[in-house]
Amino acid sequence: MPTFKEQMREDIGLFLNLEEFAELRTVRYDGESYQDIPVVLEGPVNEEREQLRDDHVQGLHRVSAVLHCAESDLGGKLPRQGCPLQINNCKGGGGYFRRYYVAAAAREMGMLRIELEAIQD
Repeated sequence: MPTFKEQMREDIGLFLNLEEFAELRTVRYDGESYQDIPVVLEGPVNEEREQLRDDHVQGLHRVSAVLHCAESDLGGKLPRQGCPLQINNCKGGGGYFRRYYVAAAAREMGMLRIELEAIQD
C-alpha cells in the first residue's frame, strides 16, 4: 500500500496529465525560461479595477489568474510576491507572452499555486 506522500506524488501526475487538465506552456521567471512544462492555468479573468480616490486613469482592468505546476518544473523556486512572471499562449515556446506579477505563491506537497495579476487596458 502506498504511503500518503507517494499517493500525493501520483496525484500530481494525474492533475498535470496533458490528456486531462494540463497544457504545455513556457514560463519565464527570474531570468530563466522553463519551456513546455505542464501547467494548469485558471483564468485569465478580467475584473473591474478598484480605483483609488486620487486615481484618474480610466479604462484599465485587473486581470487575474492562478497557475498550478510542479515545483520541480520551476527549478524548485517559489516565486516571490511582486516579481514579474510571463506565460505564453501555446506550446513550443512561441506565441504571445502575457506579463503578470506574482500576487501570492505557495508550495503544497510538490506543487506550486501561484496567484497572478496584471493591469490591462
